[in-house]
Amino acid sequence: MLVSSLTVLAFMSRANALVRQDDVGRVPALGWNSWNAFNCEIDADKILTAANEVIDLGLKGLGYEYINIDDCWSIKSGRNTTTKRIIPDPDKFPDGISGVVDQIHALGLKVGIYSSAGLTTCAGYPASLGYEKIDAQTFAEWGIDYLKYDNCGVPTNQTDQYTACVPDSTNGGPYPNGTCPGLADAAPARYDWSKSTTAKRYQSMRDALLSVNRTILYSLCDWGQADVNAWGNATGNSWRMSGDITPNWTRIAEIANENSFLMNYANFWGHPDPDMLEVGNGNLTLAENRAHFALWAIMKSPLIIGTPLDSIDAAHLAILSNKDLLAFNQDPLVGRPAYPYKWGYNADWTFDPLHPAEYWSGPSSTLNGTLVLVLNSEDRTQTRTAYWKEVPELQGRHRGRRGTGFRVRNAWTGNDLGCVRDKYSVKLAPHDAAVLVVGDAC
Repeated sequence: MLVSSLTVLAFMSRANALVRQDDVGRVPALGWNSWNAFNCEIDADKILTAANEVIDLGLKGLGYEYINIDDCWSIKSGRNTTTKRIIPDPDKFPDGISGVVDQIHALGLKVGIYSSAGLTTCAGYPASLGYEKIDAQTFAEWGIDYLKYDNCGVPTNQTDQYTACVPDSTNGGPYPNGTCPGLADAAPARYDWSKSTTAKRYQSMRDALLSVNRTILYSLCDWGQADVNAWGNATGNSWRMSGDITPNWTRIAEIANENSFLMNYANFWGHPDPDMLEVGNGNLTLAENRAHFALWAIMKSPLIIGTPLDSIDAAHLAILSNKDLLAFNQDPLVGRPAYPYKWGYNADWTFDPLHPAEYWSGPSSTLNGTLVLVLNSEDRTQTRTAYWKEVPELQGRHRGRRGTGFRVRNAWTGNDLGCVRDKYSVKLAPHDAAVLVVGDAC
């Protein structure tokens, strides 16, 4: 076990967690990333524009702090032949990455960078496999605060002996012990994926980051492979539990469905990551944008904005700025996320990529009550009803008879709904979500 003055691995109820100095990684990261907005078409001006917009739009005041530079920031031809360091593209970043970092730090924000646990990044640029110590030291000297570490460019001798089952629409559902029915190369039952080649690639960068004199949040991006939920908490501050997100409801629902089965892994210091936000992108309806953000927030996921902020419209900004959902996500006293308490459209514990769990709840110290989310996963307008007697956090305060009421606030509008007795019914547009803050009994 690696122990330094900057970091210790502390035992928690569910796993060994990577505990960092100054509470870095204790609650989910909030910020902005360049990929979903610009892909490879990035430069210093776009990164600095995003940083200034985070301030001007009031997002910094709500806790958004990381400005993350994704793939394509370096020259593509290779490393410095003498120092072996990755070379920032001088056309995109004339003052280097450190020059951009200095300007963003001067705004009171933090900066993220991107690499991969392979020979090349997903876009074919130099990556960090075999150069972990050099790159970690470089990032530290540049003043980097966050590393997103992808899973592209992996040579054949660094792939795993076995295949882990990643539950998605292609294989139908979650399976125990990392095994997949029908796969000849599936791992044996109770195979220790923390000793797999994939885990070791990510652990090497963890160890390199811990060896430098700077606290850098470590975001694993291995797409849910190698049963990362079993070892991600001891390796990074968050870990991708699925493949990439895209700005369409089918993919958002599929990822939410997968993550709903992983909520026991989420707590302080470790967060399954369903990928960056698509709010403001593609052809998502306003309802879908709302439900997407709400689900990510209540799952205690990192909330990393991925849309151009200098052209964001007021409705999308309002979703990203929702104070109740952000307060729940960033709760300093309650680390656990909301859990599904009823699947609704399906029988409980049904794995359905198109229809994730529709009824969620979780306690909140910052909201002084219980957050309840009700989702309509169907393609047509439907009525959904939350019965107080079914909400686990309310059962101890429910008097077990008709007429029990609670003070309720609509988290989207902020409207006080007064004393709501027995249940709350709402007509929801397709793929929309109601979010309630349920307070004292009345």
